Amino acid sequence: MDIHEILEYLPHRYPFLLIDRVLEVVPGKSIHGYKNITINEPFFVGHFPHHPVMPGVLIMEALAQAAGILSFKTEGKKPTQSDVFYFAGIDEARFKRPVMPGDQLHLHVEIERHMRGVWKFKGEARVDGQLAAEARLMCAKRDL
Repeated sequence: MDIHEILEYLPHRYPFLLIDRVLEVVPGKSIHGYKNITINEPFFVGHFPHHPVMPGVLIMEALAQAAGILSFKTEGKKPTQSDVFYFAGIDEARFKRPVMPGDQLHLHVEIERHMRGVWKFKGEARVDGQLAAEARLMCAKRDL
């Protein structure tokens, strides 16, 4: 999926869209996408000016955005103005290495469970094949 198709599946826009491309989606199973990390990211102005590091919460958000795309692809539909996925929980989050300008953050998310509008995922974020962060994510689909 290129950026144009991603924009059809996520309500996020700059500066909060955290996926540049989706390389593979297996509906009902998994997604693999990535975010190119550049020095131009607005969060680097303050995190940290002398040693720019992508905030861990934004890595988790990037995984959640990938999970949102996977959820809609699994349902076989595109979101409408009234569909929204909310972050409902993060468990077992671990940060293994810093993510810095010049990195390509690969987002790997697998569905663990889906029941009554609540989805559970296992997510990993990798840079150059090395684990940067991992977590179990829970998202809830709601109609506005």
